[in-house]
Amino acid sequence: MRSTGTPTTADRLSRRGFLGAGAAALGAPLASAFASGSRQAARLTSTDLGGVTLIQGAGCNVVAMAGPDGALMIDGGLAENADALLDAVRDATGNSRVHTLINTHWHPEHTGANEAVGRDGGVIIAHETTRMYVSNAVYSVTFEGRLAPLPQVARPNRTTRAADSLEFAGQRVDYEHLPSAHTDGDLYVRFPSLNVLAAGGVVSGEAWPILDYRNGAWYGGRVRALERLAEMVDVDTRVAPAHGRPITGADIVRHRDIYQELFLTMIDYMNMGLGPEDVVERNPLSEYEAEFGDPSTFLDGAYRSMLIAYVPD
Repeated sequence: MRSTGTPTTADRLSRRGFLGAGAAALGAPLASAFASGSRQAARLTSTDLGGVTLIQGAGCNVVAMAGPDGALMIDGGLAENADALLDAVRDATGNSRVHTLINTHWHPEHTGANEAVGRDGGVIIAHETTRMYVSNAVYSVTFEGRLAPLPQVARPNRTTRAADSLEFAGQRVDYEHLPSAHTDGDLYVRFPSLNVLAAGGVVSGEAWPILDYRNGAWYGGRVRALERLAEMVDVDTRVAPAHGRPITGADIVRHRDIYQELFLTMIDYMNMGLGPEDVVERNPLSEYEAEFGDPSTFLDGAYRSMLIAYVPD
């Protein structure tokens, strides 16, 4: 059974006039953008998701699938873990190379294997905004300093603006843009016949995925993304988020409900004239703290993103 869910909040999520619905320093030098923990040697683990393999420990969750001319890989971990990750993909799939790599977005913990795959003649698929970001020096709320562009060979060589699909090893693989959800170039990747979804950075079973609000993400986009994902899952869908443990379609629907409720609460806070520090202090996500951790950073960024997104009529 497909989940029917609650009514969409699409009418409340436009950038113009949505208030009525609810009655790192720029001069920083070029720098490595990795958290200190990521400098440790990668310890990779593999989990069978039924037709695809989830590989964890390279910097983000990576999904791999065997193919006749090379493997399919979704996301690529950190650059410093690329060799270990590609070895793990070879072990999991039996393929000697990666034929196709899909970047769910441009953050460095997702694009670290791009150069190796590109140099080996692989196809690199991403949203066109992802190609723009990896082609330029950029800042983000998700790392310190300014991230240098990837070399030409590491940049996506096939892009999409909205939705597309491909045939791989006899399976249809769908991918679609989730606008302004985590960055402004997010894709999900879905294997319909396997009932597997690689959701990228918009969900997690263990944390609050922050919004890169300096680079196009806003909280309304996050809510819309969860609504879209909830439309295509059932309770047994196996979901690989960008980080953390695998979750299910039932979790996606629950996360959608949490985010929808928080959106309306945020509108109320804006109508009250509250600032980000007030929202963090009020902590409307306190009941979920034991499950997902301290929401302070997420709440601060989500509320700031709404302040940025609102355009007075």
